[in-house]
Amino acid sequence: MIKERKMRINWEKKLEEFEGYLRERENSAATIEKYLRDIKTFRRYAEEEGGILNKNILLKYKEWLTENYRVSSANSMLVAMNQFLIFIGAGYLRVRRIKIQAQRFRDVDKEMKKEDFKMLVSEARKCGRSQLAMLMETICATGIRVSELRFFQVESVKKGMVKVCNKGKYRIVLLPEKLRKKLLIYMAKNGIRTGIIFCTRSGKAKDRSNIWKEMKNLARQSGICPEKVFPHNFRHLFARVFYKTTGNLVHLADLLGHSSLEVTRIYTSDGINEWRKDLEKMNLIEIEI
Repeated sequence: MIKERKMRINWEKKLEEFEGYLRERENSAATIEKYLRDIKTFRRYAEEEGGILNKNILLKYKEWLTENYRVSSANSMLVAMNQFLIFIGAGYLRVRRIKIQAQRFRDVDKEMKKEDFKMLVSEARKCGRSQLAMLMETICATGIRVSELRFFQVESVKKGMVKVCNKGKYRIVLLPEKLRKKLLIYMAKNGIRTGIIFCTRSGKAKDRSNIWKEMKNLARQSGICPEKVFPHNFRHLFARVFYKTTGNLVHLADLLGHSSLEVTRIYTSDGINEWRKDLEKMNLIEIEI
């Protein structure tokens, strides 16, 4: 009979060391924050179970996550836990993620429509929230991740191209001409002459959490289901409209940053003009007169 391996850990010390490890690994600030939050949830559960880590406790924790969280959230928390276990030398205790049956359909109830997007933008402008309106248009017209907004700076907008470095990968985000013009007008009206365009009052780049809260509040105010309104859903809308308009999956993959193309290839490829033509066909942005 194999003796079950158990261990106790110094949580405060290991959490501090784990945070340092994640920083050295160049994980994003949002990823580090999430990993630490998930590990603290795991810690509370483990301490309630006596504080000893063994396979049985981890399997019970997995079951608890399944009962209390959506499967996608539970799995992301298990990923964080497994990374932590490997870091403290307890990789043998890792557990498998919860299996999800492949879905070949979209959740229509949570799908943002073009009409929803335009209503949100209109409502934001009526309420004097021009920054939020411009931010939503920027995400929806380019398909960027919300974490990539910080790369939208005055100088790059003037050129019509934004160089993004995210998770160690470089790519170019092209701006449709209507969006570029609206951003130039927005910057001029708000006296933004240099640096990051979308900032908080303290001058820091807006992050996922405060953007998420603003969007949810606007959704309730607009009468749109709040479950539809979150930053990544604007990216989904971009992808659907682009593919419906062009039928070009290859260009879409490049525009979304799903490929490992180097920046030099983008600059030397004749395809960049084709990308521009496809972007201009989408008609997601309107110029007010």
